[in-house]
Amino acid sequence: MVTKTADGTANETAEDRQDEEAVDARESAPETETETAEAGARAQEGEEKPAGVGQGAAAVVSAALGLVSLTGSWLGTVAAARETLVGQLRTSTDAGVATQIKEMYGDAWQTSALWGGLFALTALIVGVVVLLRPAFGTPGGLQAPWIKSVAWAGVSLGVIGLLLAVLKYTDVLLGLPSAG
Repeated sequence: MVTKTADGTANETAEDRQDEEAVDARESAPETETETAEAGARAQEGEEKPAGVGQGAAAVVSAALGLVSLTGSWLGTVAAARETLVGQLRTSTDAGVATQIKEMYGDAWQTSALWGGLFALTALIVGVVVLLRPAFGTPGGLQAPWIKSVAWAGVSLGVIGLLLAVLKYTDVLLGLPSAG
């Protein structure tokens, strides 16, 4: 309701202002479900695409596993120590030196190489999966360059670790000393 004052100016009441705001809000709101859906689609188009957090994490895991395959792991150390203990239990005190070396140290050396090879193989597989992921993902989805770089580092460390594990396991690299 508009009222005029003694000097001729118009006064609006608070109720009139609320009514006008309600009318303005109804006029600006979408009238149909189609318009609502179109507005939602426009809002989604403006959103950023996923940053590839999972791929980045997998690439870092690949590189870390590759590094562990080269430096050794707690699990490999424990398995090698266990194999040394088993070798000591199997070897009699009157066994020859060559038998003692093989049972107590050779099997532990190969167990350590086996665990290093498993870590290297895992690093290699995870790195390759990260590198191949864009081929099976959303068309046009690009992978961040740092993810590719870290995944390639994981693949490279995995290949080197696997090669060294095979050479170590077959005694080509740092084989056991001969007893005689």
